[in-house]
Amino acid sequence: MITRHEVTGRLSKVLVANGFAFLSGLTAKDRSGGVKEQTADILAQIDNYLAMAGTDKTRIVVGNIWLKDVGTFNEMNQAWEAWVDPKQPPARATVESRLAADDILVEIQVQALV
Repeated sequence: MITRHEVTGRLSKVLVANGFAFLSGLTAKDRSGGVKEQTADILAQIDNYLAMAGTDKTRIVVGNIWLKDVGTFNEMNQAWEAWVDPKQPPARATVESRLAADDILVEIQVQALV
């Protein structure tokens, strides 16, 4: 069984299947700030989407992060480390990538156990 939340014609923001919650790549709703602020915005969205799926950040198994500029890695990590449970961090990858719009500085996608 597959459960989808916030379905558009293109994607589901959250898809729950086989005991996992799969979140689509998320970007900041407020793109006026820097990488730290955009990361915090995205992490708050992740909390909400995980709750929608019946889980939370302590059950994230993997996270993928795309940065417009890998030189902002430490700035992104300031927000990440303030948010992640240090006793239950997920596996994670961070890469530099050209993103969909010039004002998008970071995109994050996670998968969690439900």
